Amino acid sequence: MARTIEIQDHITVGDLAEELMIPVTQLMTDLMKIGVMATVNERLDFDTVQIIIEETGQDVELKHKEKEVVTKERKKRSYSDTATTRPPVIAVMGHVDHGKTSLLDSIRKADVAAGEAGGITQHISAYQIKHDDRLVTFLDTPGHEAFAALREHGAMLTDLVILVVAADDGIKPQTLEAIRFANKAGVKLIVAMNKVDKPDADLNRLKQQLSDNKILIEEWGGDVVAVPVSAKTGEGVKELLDMVLLTADVEDLRADINTPAEGLIIESHMETGRGPVAIALVESGELKPGDFVVSGTTYARVRNLEDTLNNKLKVAGPSTPVVISGFKSLPSFGDEFTTVKTEKLARKAAEAAGIEKSKTSARAGSGSDLISIMNRSRDLQQLNIIVKADVQGSLTSVINSLKSLDTKEVAIRVIGSGIGSINENDAHLALSSEAIIYGFNVDLPTSIRQTTNRDKTSVRLYKVIYELIDDVKQEMSDLLAPEVKETVTGKLKVLAVFKTTKTEIICGGEVTKGKLVVPSFAKIYRDKDVIAEVEVTNLKRGPQDAKEVIEGEQCGLNIATKSKLDLQEGDRVEVFTREIIERTL
Repeated sequence: MARTIEIQDHITVGDLAEELMIPVTQLMTDLMKIGVMATVNERLDFDTVQIIIEETGQDVELKHKEKEVVTKERKKRSYSDTATTRPPVIAVMGHVDHGKTSLLDSIRKADVAAGEAGGITQHISAYQIKHDDRLVTFLDTPGHEAFAALREHGAMLTDLVILVVAADDGIKPQTLEAIRFANKAGVKLIVAMNKVDKPDADLNRLKQQLSDNKILIEEWGGDVVAVPVSAKTGEGVKELLDMVLLTADVEDLRADINTPAEGLIIESHMETGRGPVAIALVESGELKPGDFVVSGTTYARVRNLEDTLNNKLKVAGPSTPVVISGFKSLPSFGDEFTTVKTEKLARKAAEAAGIEKSKTSARAGSGSDLISIMNRSRDLQQLNIIVKADVQGSLTSVINSLKSLDTKEVAIRVIGSGIGSINENDAHLALSSEAIIYGFNVDLPTSIRQTTNRDKTSVRLYKVIYELIDDVKQEMSDLLAPEVKETVTGKLKVLAVFKTTKTEIICGGEVTKGKLVVPSFAKIYRDKDVIAEVEVTNLKRGPQDAKEVIEGEQCGLNIATKSKLDLQEGDRVEVFTREIIERTL
């Protein structure tokens, strides 16, 4: 009977050996046999442990161990008695093409949607508007499924989520995903029932769908506000903003300003003439030009501080989205930032974070990585790819989406990635590794285009993520081995063997099923075993040649073989057709 062991998300090699009740040296040897070199203190994730147990034949059932804290509460910043009221931070979420960006256009009185490729928001945008002399900060998050990580990131940043649902289309998968993100982040929902100007808008159906998904609106006795709006005509937009401010007042949102500024990185990208640039959200304190900012493994002396409309700022308080230039390298989206007093302190903090990150990445092994290692000797096809994107968040989403496409037969290997235009290093790396370069919202400079054309390097530029993913899927499909389909068309029982040479047999028999045609492939069966694969080159019905012989008839046949075959009476000849079918993912 299998023994059960429980682990959480990760476990070290040493601890796993103890759980399996085997010497750690034996476990390390077993790991080496499947191509994994691991030290006693390296951490393995749950999927990896499952694979190890299966590969090493351990009689153990693996289960997830429940964490001590099973409910994740949204992190709320503490504040002092002197804290001041801050603007609410609102994430606008929902299904693709349900009108999120158009609704924000209506709020901002600016045409942002027209500038988005394919009408889809490609990364998070942040800006502030003023309503009734009060500031409100908005985050416009992408709706396409490939940007799930960005959308969740947006929910974790916010105080309130406006869930945009088209009244003519209803609840869709990404609508439900947005609801889950909001619940996970512990933030309140306001439903914007959009496109009420359309003739096929059905508010009652939408309200029922919301109820079916445990979103009970106030009108139906619940606590979720739902506002009918039209991004096209502007109907209901004022009422929606009124409800946002009312909800914010109930939440009593506050923050300290007399503390070192802290917040979160929303986006980062490379900008010509400015270098690494980050869009950040200040959560507490006040950020000023000249401040020393630390975020993850990088730091900056704030050279320029601007709002997201490129207006220079002298100070940015809580809930303010800002653009920061001056970073030594690109900060990662989702990382917190803090301010320190001196550049020396900033550099030390960034270096310490870098050391810790390298230790963690060295220790943590992933299940997908292990599968890749184990499959290297199993005819696994690899598609080498270089990815360049305009901003860090989009790069992360593209790479994560591509990694999810891996199959047992074809794996994607991202051998290079980065922010900014495709450069000479990318071209050289692609040439040496036979990789395809994918550019997402980036340019291919003329000089690099000349290089890639000369070297016949494939460069694909996209502005819409699902088009990029479809292209990669097609490339993966081209690497799949085609399917060989064999269809038996006739069977014959050998009644006599007249002549046998090294390359030819002449025999006679009776067709027991279907029909025999020439020329055709055939397999020779003796009892249940296939003893040879041959080709039928000629048929004779009596003394005359025949193109086909049907069930119940007797015939003679010429069989071509690649080596001498001892055909015997009673053997069976099965004639078949062979079709090559191209496969797709």
